[in-house]
Amino acid sequence: MLLFDRLFGKRDILIPYFDFSKVLRGNMESFILKEIYRLRYEVYCLECAYLEAKDFDEGLETDEFDDCSIHFAAYTLDRNIVGTVRLVMPPEGQDYPFQGHCKVFDDFTFPAHAQAGEISRLVVRKTFRRRRGDSMEGISKDFVEKGTTASIKPPAASHDKRGNSPLLLLGMYREMYRHSRANGIRFWYAAMERSLARSLEKMGFKFLPIGPQVDYYGPVTPHMVDLNDLNDRLQKDNKFLAAWFNDEPIPIWVMIRTLAGNVLVKRTKRKQ
Repeated sequence: MLLFDRLFGKRDILIPYFDFSKVLRGNMESFILKEIYRLRYEVYCLECAYLEAKDFDEGLETDEFDDCSIHFAAYTLDRNIVGTVRLVMPPEGQDYPFQGHCKVFDDFTFPAHAQAGEISRLVVRKTFRRRRGDSMEGISKDFVEKGTTASIKPPAASHDKRGNSPLLLLGMYREMYRHSRANGIRFWYAAMERSLARSLEKMGFKFLPIGPQVDYYGPVTPHMVDLNDLNDRLQKDNKFLAAWFNDEPIPIWVMIRTLAGNVLVKRTKRKQ
């Protein structure tokens, strides 16, 4: 049933196991936002101990950038939150979060403030990175070692909601991408570890370092990506992924291959 929901547009063809929600700036009383804060508290305070649990009331991790951020949340089909990320867009004259901890290269020129946002507070619940070798962002070791942008396609058949592609992370990034393209945001900043930057490059997001490495929740480097360059790269490396990111019609051959692949796999299993 899920396969047909995917093929006929009732479920996402690439990420059928998750739903996504968005909380706009200023909507600080949102129930979704409280779920996001609880998940951040669970990971940042209890699991990783990056932050002191005693500093936050009612198990909700918040900071001064939340009210100028667009928040994105990923849910299972039964509405359990499993991931979140935010795009921080401070008003003119206010720094981005990374600027409080990182320096930029002397020759780096900041783009227009209104055209940029910072990716921040990326969290994936521990139960969705259960495989040995999974990164904190839910990226499997198999994808890190063997994956490429071109390899990200609809699975022929899978009962594993994690698979070997970073689908949960991809879904959250697509939500940020679509919001950014619709609202004049062209550039993303992110302070991240080298391993995450490499994984994102395999997904098509080639972030470029804009400053030296610092110790900020571990060794991180400030990066930036131009979404125009991202789109050009996706169009070249994976036209399906480019269409999926830009909310364009998926080619019919992709639909047919998905259906045929599932039928073939099921028949093979029955004969075994």
